[in-house]
Amino acid sequence: MTTPRPVDMSTTLGKAEIPSPVLTASGCSSFGRELEPFVDLTAIGAVVTKSVQLRPRSGRPTPRMAETPSGMLNSIGLQGPGIDGLLAEELPWLAERGVRAFVSIAGTRVEDFAELARRLAGVPGVLGLEVNISCPNVESRGEVFACDPVAAHDVVAAVREAADPAQPVYAKLSPDVTDIVSVARSVADAGADGLSMINTLLGLVIDPDTMKPVLGGVTGGLSGPAIRPVALRCVWQVHAALPDVPILGMGGIRSGLDALQFVLAGASAVSVGTAVFNDPTAVARVHTELEQALADRGFASLAEAVGYAHR
Repeated sequence: MTTPRPVDMSTTLGKAEIPSPVLTASGCSSFGRELEPFVDLTAIGAVVTKSVQLRPRSGRPTPRMAETPSGMLNSIGLQGPGIDGLLAEELPWLAERGVRAFVSIAGTRVEDFAELARRLAGVPGVLGLEVNISCPNVESRGEVFACDPVAAHDVVAAVREAADPAQPVYAKLSPDVTDIVSVARSVADAGADGLSMINTLLGLVIDPDTMKPVLGGVTGGLSGPAIRPVALRCVWQVHAALPDVPILGMGGIRSGLDALQFVLAGASAVSVGTAVFNDPTAVARVHTELEQALADRGFASLAEAVGYAHR
């Protein structure tokens, strides 16, 4: 089937315009290098980097990954090069190729997040910041700021104050809360330009032969199609309550029709993560399929479809 008419697929992250609503998801494509042989990285919305901290981090004990029905658990534990490695190696590589970088930042203290934002202000190629306040596979659940509206507010307020005003700041939220709308409202009040929803769900797998947890870190983050209905519910609820706050939706997106559901629920952009493990072209393919799905339904632009299911 051919596209009946062109669809305007452009969208924005905060005030930053991007040509495609499909981005990578943090942690699943490292810093983009692995996907370069398969995808034109300049054509996608942006590469969302692995979460970076102030210092290099080795991550959690192995084994770190386990397959689950319709998904997978990961217990990487924010392994990464630290901000110095990111600035010296990864961001220049992306900038040289004209790739937009949406940098995910993480920390154990409010001050860590603010310092990262300061270090990234004005760096070439950095489109914006995704504030990872919701990683479930860290040693201390006390680091999951997104479980508390007050703590989440404090982190985002500090980042927004320290960040380049031209760089949009998105807060990445956890589904492992009783009321995600209250957390969303709190970070929006703190100055977040948008919301990334959702991070993985905390999960566990036990090996029936060893009768012990499979993962070295015991628990890990559940991703993949198994979490898509939860992610859609979160996007739906937050868009219904805060219709003017942009949402970057994610959680088990494997096809254009999956992405369409997030758009109809209220997301103005989506991230594709776990799908790239078995299909490194997934980000570009989802864009093409989403464009076709929108055209088939008579939409002239992506913007027309955002939140359409609520209307």
